Amino acid sequence: MPLTAFDHVNIRTANLEAMVKWYGDVLGLTPGPRPDFGFPGAWLYLGDHPVVHLVQTETQPAAGGDITLEHAAFRATDLPGFLNTLASRDVAHKNARIDSIGLTQINIWDPDGNHIHVDFNDG
Repeated sequence: MPLTAFDHVNIRTANLEAMVKWYGDVLGLTPGPRPDFGFPGAWLYLGDHPVVHLVQTETQPAAGGDITLEHAAFRATDLPGFLNTLASRDVAHKNARIDSIGLTQINIWDPDGNHIHVDFNDG
């Protein structure tokens, strides 16, 4: 059973509307169809694939809670355009350069404090 792709990340939040808006405004993900699981949430799509699953909670889970996932990452193009998006939305970020593999990482945090980085290859 070889793996073929990473499917999605599931994030619990008490700030569902703010999270949907942020992932749309900052990363360009779009809300789309979601099965009725009997509890509120949203699926955010990259193209035709739901890559971020949000689950509404009554209270905000503690940052650094009961899982050890440190970050999730996306690959992208147009580094200058993305930096302009961050600046226009006043999103704090940290740049990391990994010369040995020709990669620039832009580290950002969503409204709940989840760490995300967006990777840009040289060229």
